[in-house]
Amino acid sequence: MQIYCKEGFLDRFSWINDEFWQKLFWVGVTIVAAGLIIWLLVFANRKVFQALNRKQRGIHLVFFERMNKVIIVVGVLILAISALDSNASVWKTMLGGTAVVSAVIAFAAQDVIKDILAGLMISVQKPFEIGDRIELSDGTIGIVEDITNRHVVLRGIDTLRYIVPNSKVNSQSLTNYSFHQIARSVKFSFPIGYDSDVARAKDVIRQAIKDSAYAVPGKTDADGMPAYGDVFFIALDDSALVMTTTVYYERTTPTERLIDDIQTRVREALLANGIDIPYPHVSVVSAQPKQ
Repeated sequence: MQIYCKEGFLDRFSWINDEFWQKLFWVGVTIVAAGLIIWLLVFANRKVFQALNRKQRGIHLVFFERMNKVIIVVGVLILAISALDSNASVWKTMLGGTAVVSAVIAFAAQDVIKDILAGLMISVQKPFEIGDRIELSDGTIGIVEDITNRHVVLRGIDTLRYIVPNSKVNSQSLTNYSFHQIARSVKFSFPIGYDSDVARAKDVIRQAIKDSAYAVPGKTDADGMPAYGDVFFIALDDSALVMTTTVYYERTTPTERLIDDIQTRVREALLANGIDIPYPHVSVVSAQPKQ
């Protein structure tokens, strides 16, 4: 007589001892451990560069922070793969491919390597810094907002962004409007009527510029204190007295925004103070024909 025993509860989990599932388990553990290590190292990398940026802000620090992040991720992944029992087969798969596959990968990586090397050159030579306003030879103009491993990010008017490969930026001649300058400047001319009080007009224009959120002191006065540009009575035009001044502003401020704000403020201030703003006009006289 044969006796059949009911399958035991533990027998259902006999697969745990299987070599395949054991390897899969350790692969999962390795992936989780690698992810945690990457997160900790990237977090530490960011904190270190934040501390450095507080002491000395520079485009090279921004670039090397990104490069370190890539090195951390790639390095930990290589170590994780090496820690697996099947690392021999993995390396054979990664490095033992055919010549055709290797050639395709090398060709595809040309632009990536070129951009990374160009970014390294930019960060070392420093033709511009974060916040500088630059114009490339192809006509692209904007404020440098960021640099990644592959691209330079330029901020145009409003929310417009130009994403330019590092190799393109490095290969072009460029104009840096902020090179080795603390502030940039724009010259303004304001016409007033012939009967206007010149001294009063100067005070009104000067105060309107000081009230602007974009204007900054661009020089020092006789006492060594920060001062805005002087207002000068510069010309006698056919129908107006011309007042001129130079307005200074931060490198990160779009020129168009400053011009709009200053022009609007000065016009409203002149009108509010009863100072005439002349404009060309023609008087037409109609003569009655003789009877």
